[in-house]
Amino acid sequence: MALKAVLLDFNGVVINDEAIHGRLIDELLLEENLRPNPQDLTDCCLGRSDAACLKDLLARQGRVISEEYLEKLLNRKATRYRDVLTTLDPLPLYPGLDDLVYQIRAAQLKLAIVSGARCSEIEAVLAQVSWGKHVELVISSDDLSVGMSKPAPDGYLLAIEQLNQQFTDLVLQPADCLAIEDSFAGIEAAKRAGVPVLGVAHAYPYQMIHRRATWAIDHLYELSLDWLKPYYGSGAGELGEPSRVSA
Repeated sequence: MALKAVLLDFNGVVINDEAIHGRLIDELLLEENLRPNPQDLTDCCLGRSDAACLKDLLARQGRVISEEYLEKLLNRKATRYRDVLTTLDPLPLYPGLDDLVYQIRAAQLKLAIVSGARCSEIEAVLAQVSWGKHVELVISSDDLSVGMSKPAPDGYLLAIEQLNQQFTDLVLQPADCLAIEDSFAGIEAAKRAGVPVLGVAHAYPYQMIHRRATWAIDHLYELSLDWLKPYYGSGAGELGEPSRVSA
């Protein structure tokens, strides 16, 4: 077993945009004559796809909608999200991404994004960053059935399948990957797929992330992939007791 691929979450790992998403979702609820509730947003949305988030938020207020109407809401939000990005300079990216991508390239690892965001939202960000061209695969909510979301493992399993199709000599297994996640739902999705997961304490306190992830760090810029070589090289990258990654 060896580390062959790094699978990044997007919202909360690549870009610090939770406040933007929260504001846009609140706007949609108000347009539906519903009252936003911050606790509902935390309960239904953190780490989950927009489709799953909106369906649950609406259901909590007694609103059941068709898949067609849900798609209209999602498209409206995605358009507004891209519009917001055009007003931001610089983008609110998490520190350490440039160095992480450099480490991934230096180690000749594959790089993919596995997210519940819309593909158009992810691509809008990747088009504006220098390392975007080094992302070999994007798995978004558009690649999964409507309403499918983390903590289901489907996105991670699909990423592994498609990387193997794209690189026929890779022979990628879940244990050969490193997922980087910031939410409970994302961590659970990776672990259910059999992928060792590094939790970053961007959304939750370190101790809460540490109890769930295979490894944990406070900030993305702290990560050195060299720290993980003994785990993958020895076969210790299997899911087990969480540990702190440190120099």
